[in-house]
Amino acid sequence: MTKAEIKELMDFFGEKQGINELKIKDKDFEIEIKKYGPCGGSTPQLAVPAPAPQLAAPSVNVLVGDKPASKGAMDTIDSPMVGTFYKAPSPGAAEFVSVGQVVHKGDTIGIIEAMKIMNEIEAEFDCRIKKALVDDGQPVEYAMALFEVEKL
Repeated sequence: MTKAEIKELMDFFGEKQGINELKIKDKDFEIEIKKYGPCGGSTPQLAVPAPAPQLAAPSVNVLVGDKPASKGAMDTIDSPMVGTFYKAPSPGAAEFVSVGQVVHKGDTIGIIEAMKIMNEIEAEFDCRIKKALVDDGQPVEYAMALFEVEKL
C-alpha cells in the first residue's frame, strides 16, 4: 500500500476529526484505524501495550497546601499523584511516621504505589504530624491531603 492510499484512507475516515490510532502490517497486508468519539474514550478492543521499563522508583517531594478549615488554615502534606497510599514499607513493618512525630525535610512519610511502582513520598519541610488523613492501603487522588501537619 502506498502513502497516497494510506492518506486517502485517513481522509475517508475523517482526518480532520482526528484519528487516534493507525496500525499497518506489511506482509499479507493488514490495516487498523481507530477514531475515538467526542468524549475521547474508546471501547476497549485492543490489548494494552506493555509500559516502558522504568529504571528506578523516583523519590517524590511533596508540596504543602494551605487549605481553609473551620478553625482557620491548616497545613497539609498532599499526594503528588494518584495511586494507593501505604504507611509502612511492607505489611507488618513499622509505619514511616506517626501522630505527634517530628519530621524533617527529606524524611520519608509514606509510599504511593502507582502503576506497580513504589514511590517514596518525602517531607518538603520540617513539621510535626498532627493527624493522619488517609488509611493504609487507601486509594488517593492528586493533591489529596495525606497528613495534617504543623510547620516547625
